[in-house]
Amino acid sequence: MPTSPPDRPTLPPTVWPARGRHVGSGAEDLLLRTLRQRRDSGAVDAFLEPPEDEDGPGPRVFEARWTVAGDGGEDVTVRARLTLAPGSAGGQEWTLVAEAEGPWDPAWPSPAAVFWPEDPDVPWDRDAATGLRLRGINTLPDDDRTVRRLLRDAARHSWQIHVVVHEAMTPDHRGRMPLAGWLPPGLRHRVVEHRAAPQQLRAANWALQDHGVQLPRGGAVVLPGTPAPAGHDPQAFTVRSVFLDGSEPADLIAAVTRFAALDRPLPEGAEEALAALREEWRLLTLEEELARERRLVAMYAEALEAMTRSRDLYREAAERANEALAACRDSARAAEPSRAVLPRRFLTRTLERLRSLRPGPGPGPAGPGN
Repeated sequence: MPTSPPDRPTLPPTVWPARGRHVGSGAEDLLLRTLRQRRDSGAVDAFLEPPEDEDGPGPRVFEARWTVAGDGGEDVTVRARLTLAPGSAGGQEWTLVAEAEGPWDPAWPSPAAVFWPEDPDVPWDRDAATGLRLRGINTLPDDDRTVRRLLRDAARHSWQIHVVVHEAMTPDHRGRMPLAGWLPPGLRHRVVEHRAAPQQLRAANWALQDHGVQLPRGGAVVLPGTPAPAGHDPQAFTVRSVFLDGSEPADLIAAVTRFAALDRPLPEGAEEALAALREEWRLLTLEEELARERRLVAMYAEALEAMTRSRDLYREAAERANEALAACRDSARAAEPSRAVLPRRFLTRTLERLRSLRPGPGPGPAGPGN
């Protein structure tokens, strides 16, 4: 059974996350060519490629900014950051997080289609957790235990939405159309479609019982993930009949779209990727550069003012300490010891005041996102 969500942030409605794998070679060159084409066509306002002085097999970071139409027709800015790194299973793994100025609309273009070409023969569209295709149909393995392990990995480690469809009978070519082709553009690269053959219904449900859902004969179900969203109702994301005859699976599309809109916990690693997008962003407009410089000037002015106040307080405390020290010396020369008590106490309090005025660390250098 899926566990309840832990205390971790939910996916903000403005954010589009995906993680995948490019199984071929030359992923970095492919990204650069695609981004240049998008910029030349006007699909991208600007993009930033990795610095040329970055050597070695470490991660490469690409940034892009574009605009989409909001509900009222106004322009909405989207910022996206793709990190490319060597994959543990070969190829290169990519992590893509995009954030818009308003709630994400599934009708907007897929950020993955901004960075990667839409050519179906280019092998960039593999789910990082399972290795399965994002834009195609993935048949379940023949071995029951392998099916169970595959769906467990999909629920626990994948950033994508996983859908299991049962073929009541073996479909012809019309029934072999991937679900991705029917989905809104913003969901096409966030969904992995699994297909269970007619004889695999029992094995699929044996594996799905670990996730608290069941697959109807000839129907489909959306995996809730691990942990499942708060208040998740399995029946709301179970489709009783999916006609694999080439017609639009409207009920299944609606179920996937509703699931994508849920308040779901951020997947493992997404919180760090989102923080990097917000705090390490380098592709700044002129207005953003000016705003950042103004924030830096204000921050250092505030620090300078605090240092000046501390200096004045130190000067005042030092003067009082000198007065107390002089009084102690005078009292030490006096015959009566009792006359030295008050000046010594005053000196002690003054020295304690000096220690309390010890300044904290000053402001460090501000990063691009500050």
